[in-house]
Amino acid sequence: MKYIRLAILALTFLSTGISLAHAQGAGIEWEILNQEAVKLHREGKYGSATLVVQKALQVAEQNVGSNHPDVAASLNNLAVLYETQGDYAKAEPLYKRSLAIQEKALGSDHPNVATSLNNLALLYDTQGDYAKAEPLYKHSLAIQEKALGSDHPDVARSLNNLAGLYKAQGDYAKAEPLYKHSLAIWEKALGSDHPDVATSLNNLAGLYDTQGDYAKAEPLYKRSLAIREKALGSDHPDVATSLNNLAGLYDTQGDYAKAEPLYKRSLAIREKALGSDHPDVATSLNNLAGLYDTQGDYAKAEPLYKRSLAIWEKALGSDHPDVAASLNNLAALYRTQGDYAKAEPLFKRSLAIREKTLGSDHPDVAASLNNLAVLYKTQGDYAKAEPLYKRSLAIREKALGSDHPDVAASLNNLAALYDTQGDYAKAEPLYKRSLAIWEKTLGSDHPDVAISLENIASLYRSTMRGTEAAALEQRAANILAIKR
Repeated sequence: MKYIRLAILALTFLSTGISLAHAQGAGIEWEILNQEAVKLHREGKYGSATLVVQKALQVAEQNVGSNHPDVAASLNNLAVLYETQGDYAKAEPLYKRSLAIQEKALGSDHPNVATSLNNLALLYDTQGDYAKAEPLYKHSLAIQEKALGSDHPDVARSLNNLAGLYKAQGDYAKAEPLYKHSLAIWEKALGSDHPDVATSLNNLAGLYDTQGDYAKAEPLYKRSLAIREKALGSDHPDVATSLNNLAGLYDTQGDYAKAEPLYKRSLAIREKALGSDHPDVATSLNNLAGLYDTQGDYAKAEPLYKRSLAIWEKALGSDHPDVAASLNNLAALYRTQGDYAKAEPLFKRSLAIREKTLGSDHPDVAASLNNLAVLYKTQGDYAKAEPLYKRSLAIREKALGSDHPDVAASLNNLAALYDTQGDYAKAEPLYKRSLAIWEKTLGSDHPDVAISLENIASLYRSTMRGTEAAALEQRAANILAIKR
C-alpha cells in the first residue's frame, strides 16, 4: 500500500528574489542597506534582513516620496522576506503596491513590471492558488518577450516559472517543453557552462524524477552538478543543492549506499558555507533523516528530524509551512514505530499551521489530512479516518485537477480503507480510477503503477479472482524489475 508522506527536497527554481537596484534618487544609504539585506538574506538571517529592508523603505520614502520606483523595489524586497518566512498575508499587499507604483511610474510594459508580476505569481503559486498565478506568469512572460526579445535570459526565467506551475499541477506535458525552451535560451545566451544552465538542467531533471523517468533525470542532475562545481567551486551552496537532488534520486530508487554520502557532503557544504542554523542545513538534516527513516534506522533519524525542526522554528518562526513539513515527518517516524500518542499531536499541529498559513484548500493541507487519516487507519479507527481521506481527496481534485498523481494517491488510500474493512464494492472502482490516473500521468512502467496493480491484485484474491490477480501481480513484478 502506498501512502503519501511529505519530505522536503531542496529543488532550486529560478525566481526573482531580493535584487539590487541602482540608487537613482533614494540615496547611497538606501543602496548600502539593500546590499546588507541581500547579504543577510543569503545567510538565512531573515528577521535581521527584514529590519534592514524596513529601514531601507523608510529612507526611500523620505528621500523620493511614496511613488518612486526605488520605493517599489523596497516594497518588493520586504514582500520577498515575508514570503520566505511564510507570512503570505503581509507579502501580498506589498507586492501589489510595488506593482502599482511601477506600472504608474514606468509604464505597463516595462521589464520591472514583469518582475513584479512574476513575484506576485510566485506568491500565489506557493499558496497553491494556481488560477491566480497562471495569468500573472503569462502576462510577465509577454512583457519580457516584447521588451527584451524572445531569447533574453529573463524570458527563460519566466518560462521556467510557468513550467514549475504546470509541474505542480501534474500537467507534465505542458511543463516539459517550457523547461526545454528555457534551457535552450540560457545555453544560447549564457553558454553551456553557466550556473543558470545548471539550474535549468536541475529543474528538467526534477520533472523527469517526478515522473519516475530516472534514466533521463540522472544525467541531467550530474551535468548540473558538474557545471556548478566548475563554475562556483566544490564548496558552494548550489553544489550542495545538486548533491542533495542527486541523492534524492538514488534515495527514491532505493540505492541508499549511493544516496547517503551525497546527502552528507551536501550537509557539510551547507554547514560550512551558510552556518549551522541556516534553513538549507535543516533541509539537508531532514533529507538525511528521511534516508535513515526509510531504512528503519529510527535511532539515527529522530535526532536529525528534531534538529531540523529546531532550526526551522528559530529561522522561520513556529507557524511556517516548512515547520509544518518537519512536524509531519517527525510524526510519521513515530507512527511507523507505533508511538501513536507522540505522532497524533504533531500531525495535528502540522495541519493547523498549514490551514492557517496556506488556507484550508491548499494541497499541503490535503497531505496533512491524508497523513492523519493514515494514523487513524493504522489504529483501526476507521470512522475517524474516512472523512479525512475524503476531505483530502476533495481538496486535491479542486486544487490540482481530477487527473493529478496526488489525486490518484488519495483514491488509492481511500480504497485501501474500504479494502481493509472488506467493503470491496467501494474499494475496487477507486483502486481502478487511481491506476488509470497514474498510468496516464506517470506512464505504464512507473513504480506507483506497480503498487496500484498489487493493491488491485490483493483485492482480487480477497474476492476469489486468483487468475486475474496473478496477471496483475506479474505485470507489477515486471515493472519493479525494470532498471531505472
